[in-house]
Amino acid sequence: MLAHHLLNNFFRAINLFEQQNINQAISILKQLFGDFLSTSASVREQHAHTTTWIANQPPDAVVFAKTTDEVSSILKICHDCGCPAIAFGTGSSLEGHVNAPFGGISIDMSHFDKVLAVHQADLDVVVQPGVTREGLNQHLRDSGLFFPIDPGANASIGGMAATRASGTNAVRYGTMKDNVLGLEVVLADGRVIKTGGRSRKSAAGYDLTRLFIGSEGTLGIITELTLRLHGIPEMIAGGICSFPTIRNACDAVIKTIQLAIPVARIEMLDPLQVRACNAYSKLDLPEEPLLLVEFHGSPNAVHDNATRFAEICADYSPRPFSWSSDADKRQKLWKARHDALWAGYALLPGGTGFATDVCVPISRLAECVEDTIADITAHDLTAPILGHVGDGNFHVLPLAMPDDTEMQAKIGAFSSRLTERAIALGGTCTGEHGIGQGKSTYLRAEMGGSVDVMADIKATLDPKHILNPGKLFG
Repeated sequence: MLAHHLLNNFFRAINLFEQQNINQAISILKQLFGDFLSTSASVREQHAHTTTWIANQPPDAVVFAKTTDEVSSILKICHDCGCPAIAFGTGSSLEGHVNAPFGGISIDMSHFDKVLAVHQADLDVVVQPGVTREGLNQHLRDSGLFFPIDPGANASIGGMAATRASGTNAVRYGTMKDNVLGLEVVLADGRVIKTGGRSRKSAAGYDLTRLFIGSEGTLGIITELTLRLHGIPEMIAGGICSFPTIRNACDAVIKTIQLAIPVARIEMLDPLQVRACNAYSKLDLPEEPLLLVEFHGSPNAVHDNATRFAEICADYSPRPFSWSSDADKRQKLWKARHDALWAGYALLPGGTGFATDVCVPISRLAECVEDTIADITAHDLTAPILGHVGDGNFHVLPLAMPDDTEMQAKIGAFSSRLTERAIALGGTCTGEHGIGQGKSTYLRAEMGGSVDVMADIKATLDPKHILNPGKLFG
């Protein structure tokens, strides 16, 4: 408890001295970085949170770093001055990770955009953190390999590691923790360390790589990553099936996973989300619970897996399972899925989305989603649901107008109930969004005394608490 108590006391006290410390750090950094440091209001606002309901809290300055040595120098100065430092990738996170609630320096990593080495024989690649997911796969297009983690947004690889991202392919390929082999990290005092490596396994020492993955920039800043790659499948086929009820759709998912049918993706949209996608993406899908699936493999394997999945669908729905390996048809459907967030916003023009997610054991998925829909209906919310249901993860997007404080309060209460429901079912308050600012009040409810151990680790690696303060611990 002591470390967590000291951490909170630090955050309460920091306002007494932070501005003079920040100003000192900016003055020193300006001499070193010149035009690569900006205090422009527009640049600072662009480097704070803008993608959901959490208010924009800009840093005092933005530094555009280009090398590990520069990041090391920046953190040494921030450490010596006691100035907050926040790493910035593309700003696509949903829980306020890049906000600067105590001011400080935002370190823009967009110039770290090089693919350093592709090792085709070993199925791995070394990249800088500013490389984006789409950019990496574009670079790999002629190698026969791809990087499978797909959180929807064209996020930076460094940010994806920092938030332990996953996405639509996680049911087959895992999450970032399963696909990062090693890291280069700059610690709060400027020290540079290497974790992991290119070997596929190691029994040497603590697994520091996993420690930094998901640490949300609170323990160090990632400046290089070694990633696991996968072969591009010989065949990819996608399909859809509508269901009479959410329970039917969830039961089909549960049976699919329990029978070990190797789906690459399996997504669920509730009727409201289907309606939103129809309107936004010009589709004509039945406005019923929908499963959208994808299979990867040899033509024979894909055909066999799709046939087995069709048999499961027939047990739970009178509607046929329709599938195709035609790339254009498949890409149209998945483009609609990736545009689902914007389709949801279009349900309430001018509205604000309060995006949230939870994850539960697969056997409790139907119960959690049904109870959540009942909660939405009972409180007259507009809140489409979609999810990567193959691993029990689903997202809800409650909507409200910016000036509708009554509805916003109802949404806040709903979000709390949703989180409590998921934790009570053995799940987690966030399957992939991360804690950031938005979920910080729920971390202890889920993790209990483990939060104090996290605070001890934070205090050891970052004794001045300069790295992304105000995240994880609140």
